[in-house]
Amino acid sequence: MKTKFKVEDGDIISKSFQTLQNNIINEFLKYEETDFHIDTWKRPEGGGGRTCVLSKGCTFDKVGVNFSDINGTSLPPAATSNRPELNGMKYRAMGVSVVTHPKNPFVPTVHLNVRFFMAFDENTEPLWWFGGGFDMTPFYPFLEDVILWHESAQKLCVLDKKNYYDDFKKQCDDYFYLKHRNEPRGVGGIFFDNLNNHKLADCHDFVIKVGECFYTTYSKILKKRKDLPYSEKHKSFQLFRRGRYVEFNLVYDRGTLFGLQSNGRTESILMSLPPSVNWIYNYPVEDGSEESVLYNDYLMAKDWLKEKN
Repeated sequence: MKTKFKVEDGDIISKSFQTLQNNIINEFLKYEETDFHIDTWKRPEGGGGRTCVLSKGCTFDKVGVNFSDINGTSLPPAATSNRPELNGMKYRAMGVSVVTHPKNPFVPTVHLNVRFFMAFDENTEPLWWFGGGFDMTPFYPFLEDVILWHESAQKLCVLDKKNYYDDFKKQCDDYFYLKHRNEPRGVGGIFFDNLNNHKLADCHDFVIKVGECFYTTYSKILKKRKDLPYSEKHKSFQLFRRGRYVEFNLVYDRGTLFGLQSNGRTESILMSLPPSVNWIYNYPVEDGSEESVLYNDYLMAKDWLKEKN
């Protein structure tokens, strides 16, 4: 049952997102000798945030953990393309976004976003909804890591005794897809939007659990893979595949488009981009090579839970 929104609910959710940001940073610092650069900023149109980026670490080439809480007088097109009834409404939008670019090519890149929107005008009750999800983009995949990722997501996706994993997984597979390359960004995870068909407190609790599941599961993978030996060829392929990540974020990502269209803070919006990347024309991937495994066995929508022996 949908709950009416009270103004103070937004402040409670904002504080919980800031706590989630801190918890993710503290988890990543367990694997680092380098600290995060912390940038607290204000937005002239209203609101602000805190951008935290770690660069040139021993585990991460770059990792960004961003929190923002902004408001404005009219929702930008990226937020209303699927909901034209919101055109022209005032809004408050907040969220946490995380992207990792690991040093070791055997460690996957992962992404998290959790967000909360409210839209309102003088004549109607405020409208509210949550969105978010997480996904994994490996370079040299390990099946056990992919299965762990999806098993964790399946256990998480319960609201009012109903499991939404299959629905949220399909949304993830559909969303994180590079149409111009005819390939998915990675091995998926979960993705959802317009979540408001349960009590606000239950939806809020769920998205916080999404964030907690993300960093605890990724931490298990990091421990197993971060110290594996790798070659220059492995690193070269990682940098090449990072190009796909850049293409998706600049062409399709709704969060990036929303940020730019709402006159957001560009440095924070583009913190998801890797520090180094290569676009190599017609990159040679030999049949039977380590690199071919990604294309042949992983870059496709699968029921990963059925892959478990």
